[in-house]
Amino acid sequence: QVQLVESGGGLVQAGGSLRLSCAASLRPFSSYAMGWFRQAPGKEREFASSITGSGTRRYYADSVKGRFTISRDNAKNTVYLQMNTLKPEDTAVYYCAARYEYDSTWGYWGQGIQVTVSS
Repeated sequence: QVQLVESGGGLVQAGGSLRLSCAASLRPFSSYAMGWFRQAPGKEREFASSITGSGTRRYYADSVKGRFTISRDNAKNTVYLQMNTLKPEDTAVYYCAARYEYDSTWGYWGQGIQVTVSS
């Protein structure tokens, strides 16, 4: 059974930083694109960032571009989301997701982790 396990969330003041991690049981990990999505209270889940299996291409939502950085360590089967200059509007449950490189659908999801940014 595929598992995606997020860690690193919590409470931080506006302007602060957090780094999320997602450990995946996918094999081979490098064959899967990885992404981060988020869902704020009362809103739909939205895309935040993604990275290709090789790590050579990264994509960001406009709302996080320049503040968030996605990366991966294929030797550790882990993807990261470094979040800097956090804003209260970044408060959300953050989900790790995976899709086989040639699929269009994100087929695997973590359980989500809370990130709260206080003003």
